[in-house]
Amino acid sequence: MSSQFKTIAVVGAGALGIYYGGRLVRAGNDVTFLARSDVDALRTRGMTVKAPDGGFSLPSVKVVTTPAEIGPVDLVIVTLKATANDQLARLLLPLLHADTAVLNLQNGLGVDEAVAEIVGGERTLGGLCFVGVNRVAVGKAECAHLGYIELGEFMGGPSARTQAVADLLRGAGVKVVVAASLHAARWRKLVWNVPFNGLSVSEGGMRTDEILRDANREACVRALMREVQSIAATEGVWIEDAFLEDNVERTRDMAYKPSTMMDYLGGKPLEVEPIWGEPLRRARARGVAVPHLEALYEALKRVGR
Repeated sequence: MSSQFKTIAVVGAGALGIYYGGRLVRAGNDVTFLARSDVDALRTRGMTVKAPDGGFSLPSVKVVTTPAEIGPVDLVIVTLKATANDQLARLLLPLLHADTAVLNLQNGLGVDEAVAEIVGGERTLGGLCFVGVNRVAVGKAECAHLGYIELGEFMGGPSARTQAVADLLRGAGVKVVVAASLHAARWRKLVWNVPFNGLSVSEGGMRTDEILRDANREACVRALMREVQSIAATEGVWIEDAFLEDNVERTRDMAYKPSTMMDYLGGKPLEVEPIWGEPLRRARARGVAVPHLEALYEALKRVGR
């Protein structure tokens, strides 16, 4: 256990909160979960993760409903969906002391800025979760692909703190890659998220392997990836063609239900703005033509209401 982070608060008990927070608990860390619902069930039944490495069960975990019950901690990990970001100030500020670090695991663009605006950019790190995990019941998550977290600082490049957070996660059995640029890493993840999360919903609830079995859908995937690549280039982020191709091929046989699809099927709000809306607004501001992204955004807005 990292001596730098003796107390940890995980904000949210969805798929990422259960998976990463649970691993930290199993590794012996002092973790408290801040949950909005199902608190009694989490306290009595604990958490269970099914994963390719064997997974684990935790018979009991510390769960509360208000940040005041936790108080200031050394590390806050934000696993909430970005659709709940209007609650960030209320949830995060009571968890801070002078040296608290805040790791944001949300998807999309502008999400780190939303956290930094509240807690300060100097506290903020971002983590991109390349993992196939879904919450299947209260306190239960199933992981189809272990993947890794790409970790970066909101302000500046990697530091001793970045390495300390990486070491903490590695000690819990999580593979971590430290990014030279969090901004670039955000854009690179959108190469996958924009097409696959989006089409899985616009096609009525379709797994990633099913999307790529149809030539027209695959062509749309590739077109969306190229549009993300073009927008990113206007912000100084150069994404090589080989990266796009690798994202297609490693997904071809992945029978995975993306998180946005699971939210759609569960009748939950969709993270339309940070994943599709914000890239589109930046494209429009820079005069980049993105017709496939335009059409997908409009389709997702209709079903995401």
